[in-house]
Amino acid sequence: MTLPNPGSWQGIIEEASPQLFKDVTTLRDNVLTDGALSMKVKVLMTMLCDALLAHDHGVENIANRARAIGATEEEIAETIGVAFVMGGTPALVTGANAFKKS
Repeated sequence: MTLPNPGSWQGIIEEASPQLFKDVTTLRDNVLTDGALSMKVKVLMTMLCDALLAHDHGVENIANRARAIGATEEEIAETIGVAFVMGGTPALVTGANAFKKS
């Protein structure tokens, strides 16, 4: 299953380097699929990482992607809680972008 709401960087890479885009997309599709962990859990993990790395727009986009594949507001909130425990207030502030309504 292809993830909804592709990142803005994907269109740029696809145009600039079609082969790199193909390689990256293939790898992402192989990793972000149901396995021992569900795709939903993996997407929530990517949101957590973006919160820790202070990618506010990434958190918002990934939260919407997670919602599109069935994540609940409670699951998103718990993920942001884990980001706070691991990254402190900066991760919490960035993580708050998960609740922006685009």
